[in-house]
Amino acid sequence: MRRMSQESGSRRRPERRVSSQIQHEVMQLILDRKLQAGAPLPTETELMEDLGVSRNSVREALKALQALDIVDIRHGYGTYVGEASLTPLVDGLTFRTLARPDGDTAALAEILQVREVLEDGLVRRVAGTLTEDELDGLAAVVDRMEAAGKAGESVAELDRDFHELLYASLGNALIPQLLGAFWTVFLRVAGARGWTDDPTPELTIRRHRDIVAALRAHDVEGAQQAMSDHFRGIETRAAQASRGVG
Repeated sequence: MRRMSQESGSRRRPERRVSSQIQHEVMQLILDRKLQAGAPLPTETELMEDLGVSRNSVREALKALQALDIVDIRHGYGTYVGEASLTPLVDGLTFRTLARPDGDTAALAEILQVREVLEDGLVRRVAGTLTEDELDGLAAVVDRMEAAGKAGESVAELDRDFHELLYASLGNALIPQLLGAFWTVFLRVAGARGWTDDPTPELTIRRHRDIVAALRAHDVEGAQQAMSDHFRGIETRAAQASRGVG
């Protein structure tokens, strides 16, 4: 029985390797033909001929690439180049975090640490370069956060807007995607665990004002410290099973 299992496993391994190779060949085809997101891919028959593989092999490869958002299979219409978004990363991190026991916040702390390292470097880059109009825009978001907090409303989405706007001047499209990925994971975990809203929105708002004040003063170290203080508050709330995601 064990021999049969081993032989079966040895037969399956090459199949997985072939499937992986086909996935890479499809990706290379997309790159070679310079196909952009939304562009139609060759038909299954054409891919079979181009790659020299069976229809089932093509379908398996396309399904795997669909899971990575590299291709978009529209049943009845065809297969197209996907957006290659960070959705698979978000799904994987969410599962990884929720797979821990309810009382274990280590996985969430790890995500926060990565986000803090990212923003620590980013805030240093924008400090001293933001225009008065850009700083006024950030201050206006904080004002809206304060108004929402006083009205008993959640400030979470405005908080997210603040962080995205903070780095918009860098013109890097990947930054809001990465920040949004970490943000979405946090919100999903919060919802799944039934956490409450930020119990101290006033403190969260004050820390955002501290960031803006340091940036207005062109104080790089002060902006970095204000951001660090902000993350210490997020970590504390996470450890206390609060939802404040700041």
